[in-house]
Amino acid sequence: MHYIISVFLGYLLGCSNMALYLSKINRVDVRKGGSGNLGASNVTMQLGWGAGVLTAVHDIGKSVLAVVLARLLFPDAVYVGALAGVASVLGHIFPFYLKFKGGKGFASYLGMILALNWKFALVILVLVAVVTIVTDYIVAGTTLTILASPVYLGITGGWLIALILCVATAVILYKHRMNYVRMYKGTEPGLRGAVRGDDRVRK
Repeated sequence: MHYIISVFLGYLLGCSNMALYLSKINRVDVRKGGSGNLGASNVTMQLGWGAGVLTAVHDIGKSVLAVVLARLLFPDAVYVGALAGVASVLGHIFPFYLKFKGGKGFASYLGMILALNWKFALVILVLVAVVTIVTDYIVAGTTLTILASPVYLGITGGWLIALILCVATAVILYKHRMNYVRMYKGTEPGLRGAVRGDDRVRK
């Protein structure tokens, strides 16, 4: 029952979507431009860095909250944190009130890792920044994070933790499949283009 409650709590928190709120406030439906996703990257490209940062902080924070609350409620249940975190990521990607069409889940995934192991999260953040800047692709940093995290946390926390995290990893990899195709074709919008503002409405 502890695990079921943790998953339910994490999913509901994950369904909160700042990208949608900002779309309503700015009267710009970010789902009709860029990648079409309700996530921080797409918001950045269409509404600017301020909105993108706010969205990222919100998406990170809701997964941190999911993990922390689950652990506080059920301190003796070993895997509630990981389950609540993964459920939050899935809630962000598949919100029930938006016909299960949300964001791609990277910021929420990062928030989960931050709550599960903040020291590793800080290290991976530095690596993500370096990889993103070098490659000019946000998705490159995303991929590094979601692949490295289950491996490291599996080594330090046990194979079951890794297995739980792999659920979110597999879903995020699938959600980014078109990014990989565009990278291969050379048509994926780059980070430096987003900074200049010339990729805001690119599809």
